[in-house]
Amino acid sequence: MVAKKTAAKKPVKTTRKKVSKKTSSKKAAQMQSFRVYKDAQPFTQARLSRQTAYWSVLLIFIIITQLWILKIQMDIAEVTLLIAN
Repeated sequence: MVAKKTAAKKPVKTTRKKVSKKTSSKKAAQMQSFRVYKDAQPFTQARLSRQTAYWSVLLIFIIITQLWILKIQMDIAEVTLLIAN
């Protein structure tokens, strides 16, 4: 077997960038007092909106469901009293 000689490889130079820790270049936000804005609608004025309709439907559904559950509980109590006597 014949051994082949390879040329010695030159080391590859890598350039490194210096990374320095930066102190935050942005200054901390200064505290500002809250600004009071005038409401577009007075607090005491009521206005019907789409959300009012949604909440009304939800409220009616909850009341009907609670009455239905109460009726079922009363029927169960009545049957339980009949069985117990």
